Amino acid sequence: MTQMTLITGAERRRRWSSEERRQILAEANAPGAIIAEVARRADVCTSLIYKWRREERSLEGESGFSRVMLEDKSAPSIAEPEVAPILVELGGAQVKIGASAPASLIAATLTALRS
Repeated sequence: MTQMTLITGAERRRRWSSEERRQILAEANAPGAIIAEVARRADVCTSLIYKWRREERSLEGESGFSRVMLEDKSAPSIAEPEVAPILVELGGAQVKIGASAPASLIAATLTALRS
């Protein structure tokens, strides 16, 4: 460290204005920003930046969790047409295959019935 800050007087702690805090937080919240580098440039402890972040979020009412939207699956949003299953009879065996089943599953079922 090439620079040292000497604080004299009765107050031993440094004070940052709201504008200085906003500027440091904006730098720290930028995409790809590394908090330790931002703190070093601003001559601030990294834990103080994290504290300011928490305080800012609590003032904005953010809990730190993402918002979730739930969709009601009980009532279909789009009416899906009902498709009758495919009925396959081979060698005395009967198998019902859903029309929406993948082709690989249908092929594997028919192969198993033939054996």
